[in-house]
Amino acid sequence: MQVYKAPLNDMKFLFKDFLYDGGFDIIFQNSDFEFSDLDLILDQAARFCEEELLPINQTGDGEGCSYERGQVITPTGFKEAYGKYVSNGWQSATLDKRYGGSGLPYVLGVFLDEMMSSSNMSFGNFPGLTTNAFAAIEKSASEELKDLYLPKLATGEWSGTMNLTEPQCGTDLGLTRTMALPQDDDSYRITGTKIFITGGEHDLSENIIHLVLAKTPGAPKGIKGISLFLVPKIIP
Repeated sequence: MQVYKAPLNDMKFLFKDFLYDGGFDIIFQNSDFEFSDLDLILDQAARFCEEELLPINQTGDGEGCSYERGQVITPTGFKEAYGKYVSNGWQSATLDKRYGGSGLPYVLGVFLDEMMSSSNMSFGNFPGLTTNAFAAIEKSASEELKDLYLPKLATGEWSGTMNLTEPQCGTDLGLTRTMALPQDDDSYRITGTKIFITGGEHDLSENIIHLVLAKTPGAPKGIKGISLFLVPKIIP
C-alpha cells in the first residue's frame, strides 16, 4: 500500500518564518496573495494529492498510456483526476490574473508542484508542461497570441508541451535540425522529427499547444540560430 503525507508543517514553516518574515518580501510583490489563505491552500492541495493523485500513481506505472486508433489514452483515472485538478483551480493557481489565473506567488506553486510530484509524478508531468508553455508564451509572444492561447491554457482546457529533443540531440540543442520555412501568410511550415516529448499526445485536454524549437533558413549555427514556434494540435 502506497502512503504519502505532504510535509505541511515544513512547508508552512518555510513559507511563514523563512520567506514571508525573513526579508524575502520581493517574491510576494505583484501578487494578490492573502497570507491568511496559506493554510487553506496548502491543506486543500495536500488533500487532493493524497486522496486523488496517490491512488492512481501505481496505475500510471503499471498500466501506462496506450495507443488506440490514432489516440493516446492515459491510464485509468488520469482523465478524471485531471478534470478535478483544473476545476479546482490548481492549473491556474500561480498564473497571471490577466489571462484567468489566480495570481498566487510562484514560490507557492513550487510547494504545490512538490506535493504533486511526490504523490504522482506521471500525472504531474502533464500540467507541469502547460505551466512552462504558458510562461514562454506570456514572455515572448505577440499580444494577439497571448489573448488567444493563454486563457485556455490557464483553465486547463488546453495543455502545453515543450518540443526540444530530436534523434540526434537531447541537451545539445545546437544540433537541432528541425526547419521552419516562412509562408506567404506569415506562418511557418515546420519540418523535422521530435522525440520523447512529454505530454505530446493524450486525452486529457481539448487541444495541445506545442512549443517547437526549430531553425529558419540562414539562421546562425548553434543555439543562437534556434527559434521557438507555437504549433497547436488544432488551430483555433
